[in-house]
Amino acid sequence: MCGIAGFTRFSDATGDVSSLLKMGDRIAHRGPDAHGEYLDEGVGLCHRRLSIIDLSSAGNQPMFSDDDNLVIVFNGEIYNFPALRKDLEQAGYAFKTKTDTEVILALYQREGARCLDKLFGMFAIAIWDKQKQELFLARDRLGKKPLYFYRDEKRFIFASEIKAILEIENVRKEIRHDAIYDFFVYQYVPEAKSIFKNIDKLRPGHYLIISKDRVTEKQYWDVSFRQQSTASEEEIADGLLDVIDTCTRQRMISDVPLGAFLSGGVDSSGVVALMANNSEKPVVTCSIGFDSKKYDEIQYARQVAEQYHTTHHELTVKENILEHLEKIVGFFDEPFADQSLVPTYFVSQLAKTKVTVALAGDGGDENFAGYSKYSVDQIENNLRNKVPGFIRENVFPAFVRPLQKSNVRTLNRAATLLEAMSKTPAEGFYLTNTFMTDAMWDRLANDELKRSLGGYHPSAISTQFYNDADAEDHLSRVLYTDIKTYLVGDILVKVDRMSMANSLEVRAPILDHRVVEYAASIPSSLKLQQKEKKHILKKAFSRLLTPDILYRKKMGFSVPLAQWLRNELKATAEEKLLQPENGLSHYFRPEEIKTIWLEHQQGIKDHSAALWSLLMFELWWQRYIA
Repeated sequence: MCGIAGFTRFSDATGDVSSLLKMGDRIAHRGPDAHGEYLDEGVGLCHRRLSIIDLSSAGNQPMFSDDDNLVIVFNGEIYNFPALRKDLEQAGYAFKTKTDTEVILALYQREGARCLDKLFGMFAIAIWDKQKQELFLARDRLGKKPLYFYRDEKRFIFASEIKAILEIENVRKEIRHDAIYDFFVYQYVPEAKSIFKNIDKLRPGHYLIISKDRVTEKQYWDVSFRQQSTASEEEIADGLLDVIDTCTRQRMISDVPLGAFLSGGVDSSGVVALMANNSEKPVVTCSIGFDSKKYDEIQYARQVAEQYHTTHHELTVKENILEHLEKIVGFFDEPFADQSLVPTYFVSQLAKTKVTVALAGDGGDENFAGYSKYSVDQIENNLRNKVPGFIRENVFPAFVRPLQKSNVRTLNRAATLLEAMSKTPAEGFYLTNTFMTDAMWDRLANDELKRSLGGYHPSAISTQFYNDADAEDHLSRVLYTDIKTYLVGDILVKVDRMSMANSLEVRAPILDHRVVEYAASIPSSLKLQQKEKKHILKKAFSRLLTPDILYRKKMGFSVPLAQWLRNELKATAEEKLLQPENGLSHYFRPEEIKTIWLEHQQGIKDHSAALWSLLMFELWWQRYIA
């Protein structure tokens, strides 16, 4: 795992080696083992290396093709590189290293952008073609590895993290107001925009070709739900277990110590079981616990560790939350408010003391309908189909605002249900999937911010993916939407930043594109059955895990947020949220922030989601803008 960065010099040759060194230093946590820079009249490239495969200096980057025409910097892992290497050797290519980087380079030399179809793994790739004077950038299918780029009239700059781009002189830091709205609704800034106007994300499954005259973007992969399997449930479960087992075994190739995150949930427990069955040595497992029993799953992790005789390590998150929070937030270059960033940081920190590579269970929920919101959305959609349209569209909306103003949680939930049922299925799922209601946004946002949005609404992002999905049924469209939004914008960002903050590589077998494509072919009725989520995945893992692990109530990787804001984080949050002339005051009404703060402290209403998002925005502002 590594960090990459660079820039073109077609129209502006001000960037030099010192610029590359500055960019590399800002992402040194991604690759502390080595660095390298390349500069010519057309491009500058830099690389920070975390050595995983071929630990010798021969694996350092930038790396050059055998004819010296191509130069590559690469972040990620290609799991099928031994097979690709064998094919290339049979075709006459003589390798100088044992790395997957050189395999990518040789494959691109032979096949150009079509090489992406053959790469199984996670990656962000930059290849400079000296002869064509073209820069090729590509990102893996699901978006596990980040890649940002900045464009203005003369320059094109890219990097694994925004902070490296901001090292270049005169990069404009203009904030996108629609991205602010997106953040407070989703708790992250969705693809392909960033919080800054001139900085974008290369979308998953896409590549760019940058030349002096143009920038061309193309999509090379997408997931389709069109072809549904007609096999029996037993056959589908067997096939699913086989493909996850294959992807897990491939991710166990490493020249450095390897282990796993173990939460005690279905997904991570299944991955650990497969690792144990494919390893001659005990698997190293790491788990995080909390003082609050409501959020603590460590007993279940311990049970799986005992079943598979792992070398197990645990850490309980206690009083050190405040001490680390500002540092943790600093690793996100955009506002980011998924509360599980805290335990993800600590489990990565723990794992790094034992291993350099950790496997994780990410992807099970988005591929197999594991979140509670899917059950809620299914109920809403079934009711929507039973209630006449006239009543849904004309009667239900009249009850929504009065119920939203109530301090009774049950009535608030009823308001969400009625509002969702009054909308289309796509709009209904958007409401199920968000963290700030229109009413709360209208209450908090100041008039200047609202005017600047010109009628923009974040629902356009979610509903567009829902409508674009190559799927027939509602649940498949919902899962596609989450794969394109929540998975890439939240889950994968959180895991990448928190693991890289600790120079730890995390691999996710269930997010291999072969698993994703297989999952897409499974009928929705086998994923969500009544209230049972992830039915087919549990069926597949029933060969490995006990019923009390498979069928216990899902807890999620959550934290006692409402409690933290009233206790451990109260003083800091109050200072950041209520101080005059803070970053929030540019966009929000200070008096309303104070009101919801007091309501939360007095227990009148749980405003933890809104307050946490406001706090994360302010911490980001102080680090990157103020």
